[in-house]
Amino acid sequence: MTVIFSKKCELALQAVLYLSTQEPELAFNAGEISEKIKVPKEFVSKVLQTLTINGIVGSKKGKSGGFFLAKEAKEIKLIDIVIAIDGLEMFHQCVLGFPGCSQETPCPVHNTWGTIRENTYNMLNSHTLEDLKEQARNKIGYINMF
Repeated sequence: MTVIFSKKCELALQAVLYLSTQEPELAFNAGEISEKIKVPKEFVSKVLQTLTINGIVGSKKGKSGGFFLAKEAKEIKLIDIVIAIDGLEMFHQCVLGFPGCSQETPCPVHNTWGTIRENTYNMLNSHTLEDLKEQARNKIGYINMF
């Protein structure tokens, strides 16, 4: 578990990365996705519904229904998923939770966190699902060996 993103956001990133490794015309149900990324189906289903509302994931009902990327993988940045699930608050709040933390009245880790926060945002904003597709495919293959 990370300290930056919520568990829901971690799962959303994993689920969408999984979808990016699949053929665009295929749809996968929550059970199939949960099995591949090793997380509970109910959790996957809720996260994918949120991502559908935000236009990152599409869904179709019926026998061959399921979830798929709503846009091309090269059009979806990691920051889009973070915004859809956790919002941008982590990039604007004090990491220690002090109210009124600013350059004028910094907390003990203000400057260090500022650098980490900026680097994290830039990384999330510069990588698309397409950029990470092969690494995601390798990672998902690895976790499915167990």
